[in-house]
Amino acid sequence: MKRVEIYTTRTCPFCVAAKRLLDKKGVSYEETDVGADPGLRQAMTARAGGKRSVPQIFIGDIHVGGCDDLHALEAKGHLDPMLAD
Repeated sequence: MKRVEIYTTRTCPFCVAAKRLLDKKGVSYEETDVGADPGLRQAMTARAGGKRSVPQIFIGDIHVGGCDDLHALEAKGHLDPMLAD
């Protein structure tokens, strides 16, 4: 399975929803909380092509986007193939 990274903040309901979907699928992920560290948020923003909202999700080297994007991939049946090696 490809490496999954998710940038979050503690109080973000969309972050919780994205992590819930990944958990339901049994996908392990690396979570980075950018809420208290402006440097981490800046790094996330640069990596996400200027997007500052959370969550920002990466599968391997691909920027998936946010929670809605992750759920859309799942609904279309594209998430599992993206996660596979």
